[in-house]
Amino acid sequence: MGEPIYFGVRHLSPAAAFHLRQALDRARPALVLVEGPSDLNDQMRWLCDPGTAFPVAILAYTKTPPVRTILYPLSVYSPEVQAILWAHEHHVPCRFMDLPSDVFLALPEEEAQSSATESVYGQLETLTREDHDTFWERNFEQTGDYHAACNTFGRELRRISQDTAENTLREAYMKRVITDAVADGIPAEKIFCVCGAFHVEGLKSNTPMTDGEASRLPRADSAATLMPYSDYRLSTRSGYGAGNKAPAYFHLMWDALNGEGLESLAGTYLVKLAAAHRKAGNLVSSAEVIEAVRLAQTLCRMRGSRYPCLQDLKDAAITTMGHGSLSELAVAFADTEIGTRIGTLPEGVTRTSVQADFYRQLKKLKLERFRTAELQRLDLDLREKLNVKSEDAALLDLRRSFFLHRLRILDIHFAQSLRSRQDSANWGEYWELRWTPEAEIEVVESSLLGDTIEGAAAFALKERADQASSIDQAAAIFQDAFLSGMPAAAAHALSVLQSLSVDSAALTQVAATAEKLSLVVRYGDLRRFDVSPVIPLIEQLFLRARLTLADGCNCDAKAAGDVTQAMDLLNSVALNHDFLDQDAWISLLETISDRDDLNTKCSGFAMAILLERGLAAEELLSREVSRRLSPGVPAELGAGWFEGLSGKNRYALIARLSLWRYLSDYLDSLDEDAFRRALVFLRRAFADFTPAEKSDIAENLGEIWGLNARQAAEVIMGDPTAEEQALLSELDDFDFDDI
Repeated sequence: MGEPIYFGVRHLSPAAAFHLRQALDRARPALVLVEGPSDLNDQMRWLCDPGTAFPVAILAYTKTPPVRTILYPLSVYSPEVQAILWAHEHHVPCRFMDLPSDVFLALPEEEAQSSATESVYGQLETLTREDHDTFWERNFEQTGDYHAACNTFGRELRRISQDTAENTLREAYMKRVITDAVADGIPAEKIFCVCGAFHVEGLKSNTPMTDGEASRLPRADSAATLMPYSDYRLSTRSGYGAGNKAPAYFHLMWDALNGEGLESLAGTYLVKLAAAHRKAGNLVSSAEVIEAVRLAQTLCRMRGSRYPCLQDLKDAAITTMGHGSLSELAVAFADTEIGTRIGTLPEGVTRTSVQADFYRQLKKLKLERFRTAELQRLDLDLREKLNVKSEDAALLDLRRSFFLHRLRILDIHFAQSLRSRQDSANWGEYWELRWTPEAEIEVVESSLLGDTIEGAAAFALKERADQASSIDQAAAIFQDAFLSGMPAAAAHALSVLQSLSVDSAALTQVAATAEKLSLVVRYGDLRRFDVSPVIPLIEQLFLRARLTLADGCNCDAKAAGDVTQAMDLLNSVALNHDFLDQDAWISLLETISDRDDLNTKCSGFAMAILLERGLAAEELLSREVSRRLSPGVPAELGAGWFEGLSGKNRYALIARLSLWRYLSDYLDSLDEDAFRRALVFLRRAFADFTPAEKSDIAENLGEIWGLNARQAAEVIMGDPTAEEQALLSELDDFDFDDI
């Protein structure tokens, strides 16, 4: 009695796939067994569907958190895929034979077994002076007897490697599948097994797993789905250990093997490289391409291979097209070698309900063109389009916004929100979109939360709301629900926020919460959201902030930054809503600005707000400046007040020459020790000023000192002298403990 045909392969090897099909044609087996999870045979029919475009991947995942996943990426030139396709075309039964995916997911993760295999590859690279991928391409992708060569390589690799418990378990299970097939009446010699070359000897010599051993295998509650994949994720550059360094190049090799032969690959690759280089805006002549082909052929003969391999082609291209510089061709190399190909799946493919909804929404919202590996911009105008007939078209961008915000809530990294470019308008949103296989995995993981994207996002928001412990957390959740167009989730978050607001909260939390709710009220009509329940809560929070702000300004220098930020947010809220008590707010700012017993930075910032609102006359500003920046005021207090004053409306301050005269006179009045103390705070005050603003201030000082303003600015803005630099360095060790 014979034994099965064991065809050892390397994953993602075009030559393996090509010679495998030839071997299948010769063997005409009665059963094809392929290394892969034996519980996922139902996915094979989708791999054979005419609507499937590779690369794709089978994803298995646990149904309970924390989610564990395993991926089986497949390209059109994967030998496993070609074995499945051959069996489908010839109506021969085909099955996976490896451990079931639920067993893989239940097994403890083994530590990387690096030593032996990496040692072999390292020795090969030392001997051949080429990397392992180049060695493989010269000696295996170009060989005429791939079957024998690859099996021999696997056997020798196994001989010097230390086997792992997982490999032993897998091979025992695969051997069991083979013996079960023989027991079912299929002659052993009519069984064709496709597996990694490393496993061939194990399948020949190991004993099959017994019934008892199989029953004791650990299992996890899991499910599986088929998902599109990308060339980039197939590459070793993405961290995929079983990949190759140039998926797009190996796709060209697959086409060449099935077309004119490997002798045509050099010309095809270099022509595509030239096209990519031209697309990037560079000039490449036909003569340079022809010369590159000739040079690559010469290099391959010098290096002992039948045809130029990728390294020969790159060396030739760098010499002729890149003029000796790799950097000139870097972009073209990435485009031609890695590629941007993304797989597609036919309608009806087995998916989780969330996946199905995700793709349904992409189609409905006309976002399918963004499902590429290239980063693309999407600008949304949330206003209703009045010049279209259907409601779907009129509200398309608004519904896109809802969908993208729901993805953000679910941590699905398909779209990233960008900062708005608008100062006053609120109707624009700006996004960057790019599809990655990781995003698909995140979509699958969201299936644990609901059956649709909206349902999963609503569940995620409810969980966050139920765990919220502060009003600013609850407000952020409410804002997310508002941006996502989910009123029920928003209502739940608002009820949580109202219950939390009963307890005391820090001023900064109250201000941040009021600002988030203010945004909802301002943009509510645009997003078709009923804001009436929000207004009373804003009034309540604003009143609480007003009652505690003055006490909050009685703080140390460390807390002053947070207090002034809260004051700025509250002022913004007041400016945007007429239903708030404006007179009481202005009166409070005037009180804080005038009081001497509060943190001077806070008082200065209150004055800055009054100036910005046009409520502080020149006379009031002059009086406050002369009072705050007088010789009798400690240096740190005067400089702190000025830091607060300069926190807003800087151009208006720069234009007031009297202010800078007061500051100059104040600094002139200080002794050396007081000057050093003031300088520490003034450096902090000016830290955020732009170079242009600093230059304008320097010109003001030049005018005050009776100098040429422009020349004075050049001197002041120049590099400090060694003595000045030493003084500045001493300030870094300033002792704040006595302040």
